[in-house]
Amino acid sequence: MILHDYLPSGNGYKIRLLLSLLGQSYQLKSYDIVKGESRTAEFLALNPNGKIPVLEFDDGRCLAESNAVLFYLAQGTPFWPQDAWQQAQVIKWMSFEQYSHEPNIASPRFWLTHAGVTAERQAQLADKQQQGYAALAVMEQHLSQHDYFVANTLTIADIALYAYTHVAEEGGFDLQKFPAVLAWLERVAQVNNYVSINDDSARVN
Repeated sequence: MILHDYLPSGNGYKIRLLLSLLGQSYQLKSYDIVKGESRTAEFLALNPNGKIPVLEFDDGRCLAESNAVLFYLAQGTPFWPQDAWQQAQVIKWMSFEQYSHEPNIASPRFWLTHAGVTAERQAQLADKQQQGYAALAVMEQHLSQHDYFVANTLTIADIALYAYTHVAEEGGFDLQKFPAVLAWLERVAQVNNYVSINDDSARVN
């Protein structure tokens, strides 16, 4: 498999983390999205939406959208529960991640650490951070009563939410306000075969 990715991306990191937890080998092909490298004709042939990550399989099929890739890779593994209700809970939290969490946690981080804060982005920053804090508060409420998000075990719901939460401080968020979230981050970071967001050593050339 080839993972087409941008190393600082939380969305790409979700895939790299799950592949490492599963012990699956893959090749990494990096793109600088700030320089527009995901908008070339070559990349658009992989994903017409022009976004990373894209997982390319040996038979030439390509799968985009990070949570779709997580779902595919997790089938038949402990990271995807067998019970239908628990599966629905995983999808619920992954939907929360995409609609309430990622747009408001990831954007400030990207602006502040990678793309730069334009006047337009500056005008949006406070609102994004406010909504990001609201998402973190929802997570804090749940994690104050549970070790993980579903079935008291690590699933792709945790992986999806972990990716941008653990680097939220780069977007100006104070995670010290969320002790249950911090404890959960520590639990995830202690699992076997964990890799950091900047670690590409799990790949196989």
